Amino acid sequence: MASPPPKQTMKERILETADKLFYLQGIRAIGVDTIAAEIGISKRTLYNHFPSKDALIEAYLQRRFVQPRPSDKPPAEQILATFDSLERRFSARDFRGCPFVNAVAELGPEDEDRTIKNIAVAFKESRRVWFRDLLRQLGVTDAERLATQLTLLVDGSIAQDLVRDDPGMARAAKEAARVLLANAGVKVAKADHADKKRGG
Repeated sequence: MASPPPKQTMKERILETADKLFYLQGIRAIGVDTIAAEIGISKRTLYNHFPSKDALIEAYLQRRFVQPRPSDKPPAEQILATFDSLERRFSARDFRGCPFVNAVAELGPEDEDRTIKNIAVAFKESRRVWFRDLLRQLGVTDAERLATQLTLLVDGSIAQDLVRDDPGMARAAKEAARVLLANAGVKVAKADHADKKRGG
């Protein structure tokens, strides 16, 4: 019989609640009093774990800073699968865009020490480097430049979905990624039946 999952610590409960509220309603819109009330604790208890709202925001973004899972799939397939994952995420009712871009947009003028911006830049660069390393495995000559272009396709599709409320923007970005890869000499499969069917 499997053992029950470990009980969350208070710090984990605070961070999970902050994550949900910050992402869905906005960092500026949510104060620490709202987070404390949602959990049923005092603000003093919250501050015992996170000394300021800024510290809680930083922890929230660090929690979202996860690396792609290792995969045995071919590099080109992993790259294109990124856009399939985006389409699934776009279709979720709770999708509100990239939390790192959102945080910079909301807090830019207030982020005097650039803590939030530095975390966002590090996250975006980690994704670009992930693309670059896969492209190098494929023997792409200018992997740095192509990795940047693929990153722009990801961010552009997110922005287009938010404006249009159309998960199909991820498919459009995937097709553009196919063209970029093919132009770089990478052998890529043509759009499969599922892609065509979803595209209408």
